[in-house]
Amino acid sequence: MRAVLQRVSEASVVVAGDSVGAIGQGLMILLGVEQGDSETDARYLAEKCAQLRIFEDLAGKMNLSVEDIGGELLVVSQFTLLADCRKGRRPGFSRAALPESAETLYRQFVELLRGRGLTVATGVFQAEMQVNLINDGPVTMLLDSRKGF
Repeated sequence: MRAVLQRVSEASVVVAGDSVGAIGQGLMILLGVEQGDSETDARYLAEKCAQLRIFEDLAGKMNLSVEDIGGELLVVSQFTLLADCRKGRRPGFSRAALPESAETLYRQFVELLRGRGLTVATGVFQAEMQVNLINDGPVTMLLDSRKGF
């Protein structure tokens, strides 16, 4: 499971012209589910996302997590994070989980974050979405559950 975290001052997602999710200060998370991922991967990434200290304290050091600042999260499913671009000019997506299992793990990830008391907005699974954000910093991190255990 892969996640791209962006520290944002605000973010929103629009589907078919309608705003379906919006947050203020917090994290915009793009989440890709890989074949073979499990609830263990979702748990690992949810904990890491909630506790990663990438917000500045009063001294200007990255020392606070989204939990510490009472921030919000916007989670958007993005299978293209599993793209294989090593050969040719067209990315391959054979490593991405099938939609049924990907959606289950995506929803588990969201519920694990909510279970920590965090406010979580989402996109619409498998929909064409327009994501708007103001990246604060900019601060962007890539997490991969298979590299974390």
